[in-house]
Amino acid sequence: MKSVKDIASKVVSLFTLTVCCALFAIPANAFLDDKFKQEVETEKVAVKLVRDVQKAGYDLVTTEELKSWIDSKKEMVIVDTMPYEDSYKKAHIPGAVQFLFPIPDMNSWDIKETAGKTEEDFKTLLGSDLNKTIVIYCGFVKCTRSHNGAVWAKKLGYKNVYRYSGGIFSWKGAGFEAVDVK
Repeated sequence: MKSVKDIASKVVSLFTLTVCCALFAIPANAFLDDKFKQEVETEKVAVKLVRDVQKAGYDLVTTEELKSWIDSKKEMVIVDTMPYEDSYKKAHIPGAVQFLFPIPDMNSWDIKETAGKTEEDFKTLLGSDLNKTIVIYCGFVKCTRSHNGAVWAKKLGYKNVYRYSGGIFSWKGAGFEAVDVK
C-alpha cells in the first residue's frame, strides 16, 4: 500500500506536469497565430519598399553588399538621414555623413524638415560627380527617411543612388561596427 506521502508526491508531479503543458501550449498556439499576422505585416513593408523603389528609380543595397563596398574602399558617399543628436552622434556606419530627412514624403524641399539645410547643401555634401555611388540609409526598413534622401539625390541628378533599407539596425544586427561621434 502506498503512503500518503507517495500519493501526494505523484499528485504534485502530475499537477506540475499539467501546468507546464498548459503554459507551453498557450504560447505555442499564440505563436502560430502571430506568425500569420507577422507575415501580413512583412508583406505590407515589402510591397511598400518595392513600390517606393520603382516609383523613385533608385536601387537597393544589402548589408553584406554595403560591407563589401566599404571593405574594398569603393568610392561612394554614405548618408545617414537620422537626427544628429538622437541617432547619428550615438551610432552610425563608419564613413557615413549625416543629413536629416523627414519620415513623411517630402515632395518639395522644406528646410524646416532638413534642419535648416537647403538643396544646395545636400548637393554639396554629395559632391559634383553625378555618377558617384550614393548610399542613403536611416534606422530600419520601415523608416522612410532614407527613401526621401534617395528621392532627392535622384531629383538632383545623381545616377547611382542606393537605399540601404535595413539601416543601422541591420548593420548592427549583422554584428558590424557602428561608430559614434566623440
